[in-house]
Amino acid sequence: MKQRVLSGMRPTGKLHIGHYHGVIENWIKMQERFDCYFFVADWHSLTTEYSDTAGIRDNIREMTLDWLAFGVDPEKCVIFRQSLVPQHAELNLVLSMITPLSWLERCPTYKEMQENLDARDLATFGFLGYPVLMAADIILYKAALVPVGHDQLPHLEVTREIARRFNHLYGQVFPEPEAYLTETPKLPGLDGRKMSKSYGNSIYLSDTADETERKIRSMVTDPARIRRNDPGDPDVCVAFNLHRIYLPKEKQDEIVPACRNASIGCVDCKKLLSSAMIEQLAPFRAKRVELAGRPKLVEDTLEEGSRRASSVSCAVMTEVREALRI
Repeated sequence: MKQRVLSGMRPTGKLHIGHYHGVIENWIKMQERFDCYFFVADWHSLTTEYSDTAGIRDNIREMTLDWLAFGVDPEKCVIFRQSLVPQHAELNLVLSMITPLSWLERCPTYKEMQENLDARDLATFGFLGYPVLMAADIILYKAALVPVGHDQLPHLEVTREIARRFNHLYGQVFPEPEAYLTETPKLPGLDGRKMSKSYGNSIYLSDTADETERKIRSMVTDPARIRRNDPGDPDVCVAFNLHRIYLPKEKQDEIVPACRNASIGCVDCKKLLSSAMIEQLAPFRAKRVELAGRPKLVEDTLEEGSRRASSVSCAVMTEVREALRI
C-alpha cells in the first residue's frame, strides 16, 4: 500500500507563484507516488480571520481553482474541505483535553505571529490551540508523511508529541507522522520582501500576461545600480531570483557576466524574465479560465473529496472513542 500523505492550505485567496513553487509543485509529484489527502483548511482561517469571515468562501473557490488548474488532480488524490468533515473538530476537542498548555506556549510561531499581526487581537483560545487542530488534521488520517520545509519541523514535532501522549494514555491508536522534507525555493516579492498578498507584492497564478509583464517591470533589481552603464550584482538582484527558476541555465550564465559588466540593462533583463514566465504559465492560466467557467466544479470537487475523507475519518474516530471508553 502507498504511504499516506496529508497536507493543507489556508484559503487566503488566489495563490501566487511562491505557493506554486513552494507547495503545489511538490503536491503534484507526491500524488503520483503516495496516497495523498490535500485539504482546504478553512477552520484554520478562523484562528486569525475570526472577526471578518466575509471573504473565506470566495477564497476557497479561488484557491481550489488554482490547485485544479495547475495540476492537483482529484483522480489521483483526495481534495477536501476541512469544515465538511466534522471529525476534525471532534478530534481537536479530544486532543485539547490532553495537550499541556506549555507545549502550545513554546510553539515557535506563537509569539512571532502575534508580533507580525499586531493589528489583530490574537489573544484567543483558538489561536493558542491551532497546533492541536493541526495535529488532529494529520493524525485523523493516520498520515505517515507530512510535507514540510525545514522551518516547519518544530510544528510537526508538536503533532508527534500529542500523538505519543494519546497513545500513552489510551493505547496505541495513532502512528507518529514523519516529516517529508520538501524543497521550498524562497521567492521574494516585487519589492524584495517575502511574497505576500498583504504586502501587495505578489505575482498571482491567475494574473493575465499584461499584469505579469507590468509587475515584472516594477520589480526591484540591484539597488546600487542607478544608471544603465553601472555594473550590477545578480546576487543581490531581486528579479534574478526568478531568473533562476524561469530561465534555462545557459541563459542565466549569459546574463550574469552581462549584468556585471553593464552590457545588459535591467529593463532588457526583466523583459527576458517576463517573456519566459508568461510562456511557462500560459497553459495553466488558460486552463484556469476554462475551469472558472464551470460554476459547480469547485463545490462538487470538495463535496466528493470530503465524502471520501469522511469514510476514513469516521473509522478512525470509532477507534478513538473505543480507546477513550466513551
